[in-house]
Amino acid sequence: MCRVDEVELLDAARRADQGAFELLVAPYQAELRAHCYRMLGAVHDADDALQDALLGAWRGLASFEGRASLRSWLYRIATNACLRMIRQRPRRELSIDHPPTADVHELGEPYGDWIEPYPDPQATYEQREGVELAFVAALQHLPGTQRAVLVLREVLAFSAAEVAGLLDTTVASVNSALQRARRSLDERTPDRSQQATLRDLGDQAQRELVERFVAAFEHRDVDGLLALLTEDARFTMPPLPAWFDGPPDIRRFLTERVFATPWRMVPTTANGQLACVGYQVHPDGGTRISGLNVLTLRGGRIREITSFLEPRMYAPFDAPPEL
Repeated sequence: MCRVDEVELLDAARRADQGAFELLVAPYQAELRAHCYRMLGAVHDADDALQDALLGAWRGLASFEGRASLRSWLYRIATNACLRMIRQRPRRELSIDHPPTADVHELGEPYGDWIEPYPDPQATYEQREGVELAFVAALQHLPGTQRAVLVLREVLAFSAAEVAGLLDTTVASVNSALQRARRSLDERTPDRSQQATLRDLGDQAQRELVERFVAAFEHRDVDGLLALLTEDARFTMPPLPAWFDGPPDIRRFLTERVFATPWRMVPTTANGQLACVGYQVHPDGGTRISGLNVLTLRGGRIREITSFLEPRMYAPFDAPPEL
């Protein structure tokens, strides 16, 4: 059911008051954007889907009768916008969807459809779990309907009956799709989320880990950085297909490529995880943005460094192009 203020705004919006419509949907835009990102794996696709959904909502206000909540109605429209986009585009990948390489000088050519990092949502731990890299990457391997069912049920906590209504299907079909989606995700996601790991570490240990990571990068301290990694760590660089598996190969890559030039690192967060924006120091003294490094932890050590190298991925983080 609609709240009183929503009813008033809805009545005004139906009279073609665009300002009232914007006020009506404003409380839901952030969560709808995160929903579209989970479904699509890319900020730019999520923004396109959200715009499509809001335009559809504006045009379809006459069809909203208030039987369900406005939030549910908006999720219905946004989910269908995402499903249309999923049918039209290849699924997005991370570097680990390609074989690793041991050649630090042959990193391959950028591939076209990659998962993008997401600005850290100002949300609960449970909602942040829904945008963690491993979870979003695993979702991209699911068919569109299974993807929608799992997100709506497990992340957003809609009931099976509500999801059936949103997707124009039956409760039995929703439950069946959810079971299949869970099995697939269990094979592709770690036992513990990053949110659980970060909670266990605590704020102080998180700060110390980031400080050591920044110091190792800025001092080009290979041993210091390797000391922060797990024994099965990997270093990936979307949109490049190459990635390095294990400390020995990562050592060679750091020594021969990454630390060939100086770096400045600025701590941030992405996908609900610890992260650092990397600025490469050039011979002219300029420090230009060159990567967004998202850290995936296991316990108190780094299991994976995902270094996003595509410049357009930095814009949502408000990271300046130069320091």
